[in-house]
Amino acid sequence: MAFIQTIIQKVNNKHFLSLAGNGSMAVLAMLTVAILFRNLSLVQMGSWVFFQTIFTLIDGFRSGFLQTALIKFYSGVAHAKAKIILGATWYIAVILTLLFLGINLILYVVLSLLNDANPDFQTAVKWFGITFLMSLPYNVSTWILQADQRFDRLLLLRLINQILLILFVLALIYTENLNLNSVLIANLIALSMTSLFTILKKWSGIQYWFSRTQENVKELFHFGKYSVGSMVSSYLLRSSDNFIIMFFLGPAAVAMYSIPLRLMEIIEIPLRSFMATAMPAMSNAFNQNKLKDLTHIMNKYMGLLTFGLLPVSIIAVLLAHLAVSLIGGEKYITTDAVFTYQILMSFTILYPLDRFLGVTLDIINKPSLNFIKVILMLVVNIIFDVIGIYTLNSIIGVALASFFTFSVGIAFGYYSLKKYLNFSFLDIWVTSLNEIKLIFNKSLKV
Repeated sequence: MAFIQTIIQKVNNKHFLSLAGNGSMAVLAMLTVAILFRNLSLVQMGSWVFFQTIFTLIDGFRSGFLQTALIKFYSGVAHAKAKIILGATWYIAVILTLLFLGINLILYVVLSLLNDANPDFQTAVKWFGITFLMSLPYNVSTWILQADQRFDRLLLLRLINQILLILFVLALIYTENLNLNSVLIANLIALSMTSLFTILKKWSGIQYWFSRTQENVKELFHFGKYSVGSMVSSYLLRSSDNFIIMFFLGPAAVAMYSIPLRLMEIIEIPLRSFMATAMPAMSNAFNQNKLKDLTHIMNKYMGLLTFGLLPVSIIAVLLAHLAVSLIGGEKYITTDAVFTYQILMSFTILYPLDRFLGVTLDIINKPSLNFIKVILMLVVNIIFDVIGIYTLNSIIGVALASFFTFSVGIAFGYYSLKKYLNFSFLDIWVTSLNEIKLIFNKSLKV
């Protein structure tokens, strides 16, 4: 009985729930991509990937403006203050959403007047605005649940959205109605139903719309104008590969490159999971002026993730052919997708250092430095992407550029953060090794 209670306690642990949430989402997302790859043409699949790239970029602008700000100012405060923060968050979120809806409408009208407009691109623009609007309650809910560290609810919410999309896609395949337009509609319906669920459950915080104050709106806005630069630039950094590949090599190459990128979820799952649990704890430490605690948390997570991802990286490189065939099918085993995936997985030990150095700059109220860091990485990435494509005429050149990009980001983040926190690379490894010993000793007692 004691053993069962121990297992239940471990399952209810915030780290496990966060990991389970990101893990299940990644598996379901890869399943969705695998289904679409086998039922859409390569060009339509490339257009779907491009739509997702653009949508995530614009959604990243909205999230970048508000997500970090909400977690920073909302975590650990009294309920009355929390309601004010949520009201201010919704106010800014609605303004940003309406702004992009207006831009989307203008773009759609312009494309409708052009005779030579790409039909797939026109279809994507047609459904972008309404999808962006209907996803708002769902997105705000995920920010709030992360700040509250309610990863059980966050897991449920993400599962609902992704499972709905898969069911709609399977229904379209069964009725032989699957195409780019119908997939976009299915995506819209899934997001709309999930958003409605969050409102009915009162998880979205929209009920606190009138609790905002002008002072708090300004406070979130001024913080957000820096954090949005970091997050959008960070997404541009990730998506710049797709833009450059689309420009130089075309949509088929974008679809091919999306296979190793989707498989990189193996790395993103633990990164996002531990980032979600670390950020509120780090924010609490900083808000209470406990810089030593903040530094310890940062060192612990960076080191543990680096050590933990090393064997994952090795196994992924060895099983690259199998992984690519599972997502794209056997026809992609002989393509550049396999070697590209192996290259990207070889650099994964750099990811935790880069990610945590950047987010810590945000948490200590230095989002401008994180913004500079990401911009610097973006410039380096674009330069080496172009060099790689011109040299190899392949997506392999784009993958190789990642090493230079992350190396520059880590160097800048490390030396910027050392001005405000007392730590070193040696501290990271010592702290994480001590944590590993502690975890090992606890496991022996169970």
